[in-house]
Amino acid sequence: MLTLFAINGGRGRMPPVIAAGFRVRFLARRWMQANDPRKSRTNVAHHYDLGDDFYALFLDDDRQYSCAYFADPAMTLEAAQAAKKAHIATKLRIEPGMHVLDIGCGWGGMALTLARDFGARVTGVTLSENQHAAATARVREAGLADRIDIRLQDYRDLAGPFDRIVSVGMLEHVGAPQYPTYFARVADLLAPDGVALIHTIGRCAPPTTTSGWLAKYIFPGGYTPSLSELLTPLERTDLWQNDIEVWRGHYAETLRRWQDRFEANVDTVRAMYDDRFIRMWRYYLVAAEVSFDAHRHVVYQLQLSKTRDAVPNTRDYLYPPDAQPMQRAAE
Repeated sequence: MLTLFAINGGRGRMPPVIAAGFRVRFLARRWMQANDPRKSRTNVAHHYDLGDDFYALFLDDDRQYSCAYFADPAMTLEAAQAAKKAHIATKLRIEPGMHVLDIGCGWGGMALTLARDFGARVTGVTLSENQHAAATARVREAGLADRIDIRLQDYRDLAGPFDRIVSVGMLEHVGAPQYPTYFARVADLLAPDGVALIHTIGRCAPPTTTSGWLAKYIFPGGYTPSLSELLTPLERTDLWQNDIEVWRGHYAETLRRWQDRFEANVDTVRAMYDDRFIRMWRYYLVAAEVSFDAHRHVVYQLQLSKTRDAVPNTRDYLYPPDAQPMQRAAE
């Protein structure tokens, strides 16, 4: 049913009243997505501070709450998430000892991978108190406290420079009015010979607005950008656009895996919350899957640098014959 709605809505067949509501929200989004530091912290807490026990019911063991990379459709969720991290690490061209900034570090999985498997020093920042506590504990348990610093801090308050910057699934929470600030900070924080990799949900369609239901119940302040909205503020920085990769289908498959695990543990969820919460999250997960299958949602990976030759001129380096980086991440 939701797929049918998505297909027909994409053809401009929404009822006039609903279409008018979208236009009003689009005009008001500068206010709705202002996302100053105080509001950003509140928005993050609404979604990410639900508790580790809840997210453990449907995420992979590393708590990767973003699109996995299914190089093979038969991959497990754990293997596909490890492949995602390896793909990103390869694009970052990390060498041992480099200092990496992880903007929106979540539960620390990327930071742990980059420090443990690639020899980097990592500073991770998050606005979620729950994620900060969990990531800090994971770093300590892994014996990597001397190489990973997890901070409860806004990216706008950081001081650089950093050899590498990575941000996975965080740009969706920035809000369109803050894109100029976001990319300006990435440029300011990146070392002269540095490389940044921004991984974000996007739309291969004109700009729109966030669903009122999604903004109220799931992701307040969130927004899925069109590529055109990202490129304009990006072009005002001194950053080179080295590579823009588009992932199609990977997030729909990721969401199907999350749904299967959510439904398999629905009785546990009911004990934590209630039936209303289950209906809300069931709708969110299904609607998100449909948006990637039938509503022109994709994932963008923007590889950026301050110099033209910071990365190779072809993508051959991403696929070495021995696939060693992916093996290291999977282990």
